[in-house]
Amino acid sequence: MGRGTVGSASQGRLHVAIRHHGASAIVTAAGELDHHTADLLRESLEGCVDEGYARLVVDCSPLEFMDSTGLNVLLGARLKAEAAGGGVHLAGMQPVVARVFEITGAEAVFTVHDSLTEALAD
Repeated sequence: MGRGTVGSASQGRLHVAIRHHGASAIVTAAGELDHHTADLLRESLEGCVDEGYARLVVDCSPLEFMDSTGLNVLLGARLKAEAAGGGVHLAGMQPVVARVFEITGAEAVFTVHDSLTEALAD
């Protein structure tokens, strides 16, 4: 069970770090997820599924902003992960990010956890 960081990348206002915990890939997104930075997260999530990690845990706790482009990235990752037999778990959303899910109703299609610890225990 590797628990160290296996990769990280930055693109302007967004930093993405990936580490593995058992069968899960933990993808931490920090900063602002929008039209200009969304490809970085999309590539990271798709790469995890391509490497055989269909259970994606997205640590949203350091995410300060997300627009509809970011939401679409997560929805796309959800479809790809589910097609591979897994899913996307969202952890630790700040109120400003959670609001995007509430407004759009997207919270109903994700498993949402209050913390990363809770998401990993599920």
